[in-house]
Amino acid sequence: MPGEYRKIAERLFPPGGFSSGKAPNLKTAVCFAEALGVGIEYQRLLALEINSGEMQGFLEHFQNNLDLLIQKTWVEKADERRKEKLQDEAPSLLTTIEQGDIPRAIEEFSIIVRELAYLFFGVQSDKEDFNEYTFRIDAQMGLFWWYGGKLMSIMEINNKNEHALAAPDWDDKVFWAVLLLGLCYLTNF
Repeated sequence: MPGEYRKIAERLFPPGGFSSGKAPNLKTAVCFAEALGVGIEYQRLLALEINSGEMQGFLEHFQNNLDLLIQKTWVEKADERRKEKLQDEAPSLLTTIEQGDIPRAIEEFSIIVRELAYLFFGVQSDKEDFNEYTFRIDAQMGLFWWYGGKLMSIMEINNKNEHALAAPDWDDKVFWAVLLLGLCYLTNF
């Protein structure tokens, strides 16, 4: 990871994990959004209520852009079903967000990001050097895929019950801030 991103990234997702129970703060999330190139939009959206009309409009833009990204990917005939399945997952994510179950939405979003990485990069997305590969293509894009990998790691740990996803001082605002990072990036991709 390029040095200019390492400090910001490690404040959002500590290298040792969240076992200390120390949640990232909103300022850290804003710095991460700026590194992703979506800082202004992110700050505007972060100030909105999840069920506001403006946020609903943003989520519709997210779904439309995600659909376009999925449709524009070229895949082998054997992977067409995978592509269709991914398109079917976005409405479920939006419903989960509207219901206010943000930890579950993070899990659903991490699955979408993993599948989207596969559609974009094929089997390379499953290789150990995937993050390094994406950083070489474009630093901001690499940072986004790194973020997606961290979300997946958190969910895998949570599903094994080794650490709770919701550390003691995490609240819905922190969960929402972490999820909104990815939503903003993909909406503006």
